[in-house]
Amino acid sequence: MRLDFIRPLYERRGPYASVYLGALTGPERETHWHSVRDSLDGADPATVAALAERAERAAAGQALFATHGEVVLAEPLSRPPYERATWSPLPNIAPMLLERGENVPHLRVIVDHAGAELTVYGSGAPRRRTVQAATWPLQKTAQGGWSQRRYEVSVENAWEQNAQAVAHEIDEQVRRLGIELVIVAGEPKSRSYLMRHLGTKATDRVVMVEHGSRSDHGQFEEDVEHALDDWLDRRRAELLERHQESGGPVGLSQVARALRDRRVQALLLPGERPEPIWIGEGGTQLDTDQGELRNWGVAEPVRERADAALVRAVAMTDAELWFTDAVKDVAAVLRY
Repeated sequence: MRLDFIRPLYERRGPYASVYLGALTGPERETHWHSVRDSLDGADPATVAALAERAERAAAGQALFATHGEVVLAEPLSRPPYERATWSPLPNIAPMLLERGENVPHLRVIVDHAGAELTVYGSGAPRRRTVQAATWPLQKTAQGGWSQRRYEVSVENAWEQNAQAVAHEIDEQVRRLGIELVIVAGEPKSRSYLMRHLGTKATDRVVMVEHGSRSDHGQFEEDVEHALDDWLDRRRAELLERHQESGGPVGLSQVARALRDRRVQALLLPGERPEPIWIGEGGTQLDTDQGELRNWGVAEPVRERADAALVRAVAMTDAELWFTDAVKDVAAVLRY
């Protein structure tokens, strides 16, 4: 997964309060919060107050990350790993990422003769828009006569103009947002016109699914989930194969150094890694050896959870994070 959405966490100096809450409802709400609050030993009162205010409004599970009196990130959780609260130099964000799963930046497209409905899924809430260019004529008729063929050509020209407008919008979204997958459903002729006008970068990301219209999203959503799962399986397998073939770094020490050198394309994690590692203030300042970090100019290294330091380095070097039980220890796929 890409970690662009958590970068704002590292633009602020810690320490951070990281709080994982289950559903807080009824009279249990206050009891739950007090239990979590008591775990934030050393946290400043303003930060605790900001968390308390957000917790009071939470009806479902949430992961909250706060510092200097402000909740910087709040993410809903369908099933929190377990209730916990920490006060530490870096946000303890790996449990949230593990529960959240891979977030594939993708575009859902339902195209027809009138244009298309496009929905962007990436960081933040899904963003939907409708694209439509020519609006007439859109339907062929059996009127006959000498003008029949000319009318049919006009109809198909309108269909193609709309598909061209949709293709332009898709190309723009892929270019700007780092879209990994373009999932397309809809009217067959319009899909054909769309593929004719898409740029190469977008075309390489297209997956066609069979079901879906602008008036019926039911089966389309199921097709989308299958397409995303297939893409994730292929991508994970590809990264594992590259790691094995290239003999990429394995273990905290080797991977930390590769991250520090900004050579990591993808980090492979088998799960949480709570053991300690040494870090500095810089996003890639991490090492299992305190002395090595001092040699790199960190005057006062501090101890932190390994997974918190690894996630920060991944986010700040524009790398990818993948959780997989196919590796037994932390591993990395290198850029070069």
